[in-house]
Amino acid sequence: MTYNWFAKVYDELMDDSLYDQWSEYTLSYVPKGASLLELGCGTGILGLKLKTSGYNVTGLDLSEDMLSIAYDRQMNQGSTFPLIHRDMRDLSDLPTYDSIVCYSDALCYMDNKTDLLAVFKEAYKHLNDIGLFLFDVHSVYQIKQYLATSFHAETSDIVFMWDSYEGEHDHSVEHDLTFFVENKDGLYERFEEVHKERTYPIEDYLELLNQSGFTDIEVTADFGQTVQSDSKRLFFACKK
Repeated sequence: MTYNWFAKVYDELMDDSLYDQWSEYTLSYVPKGASLLELGCGTGILGLKLKTSGYNVTGLDLSEDMLSIAYDRQMNQGSTFPLIHRDMRDLSDLPTYDSIVCYSDALCYMDNKTDLLAVFKEAYKHLNDIGLFLFDVHSVYQIKQYLATSFHAETSDIVFMWDSYEGEHDHSVEHDLTFFVENKDGLYERFEEVHKERTYPIEDYLELLNQSGFTDIEVTADFGQTVQSDSKRLFFACKK
């Protein structure tokens, strides 16, 4: 999934506290000083936090818009790390890393299990021995909570509407995003995007991870909690 106008309002809509929680979760598994590849790095906020924590970070994302914002953020903060424009399903000329992470439900944008398996296999191949692959996804419960919900917000020059509906597959949702962007003449122009997310039961993720080579897998929920029927976010810690 590529982002256009959504990239411009993404940071204002995100709960800032999540970045600290993702950083703390990573610190609980990966020693400082490790090389770390962040898949779906977005606008670079987490990457900068991880670099400040002592990791040797590389960021990767499919969206040029997101990476452009991430680059500007690096320039503003005077702290840089490599940013790669790439589909996470193909890491073929990248080196290996001590850890690969993928947060903020980025993997839920994979269209199907074949694509998800491709990411898992690439992660396994590009980890050093005893390397760690850490990721999160929406739970089946959370996908149900999204259905038939709406969220509206605005910034200084953008009015934003987010409406979610049941997707075409089990445990999937479609987000219809509408943006009204103010032009220089004070008039608003309308733009639309559709974002599709999909998740699976825990057993399906475990099966795909096993097929990729991962056998030592820990599953938790909501930043290290025990998985419950109403857990919103599932976390997988996979050791090579």
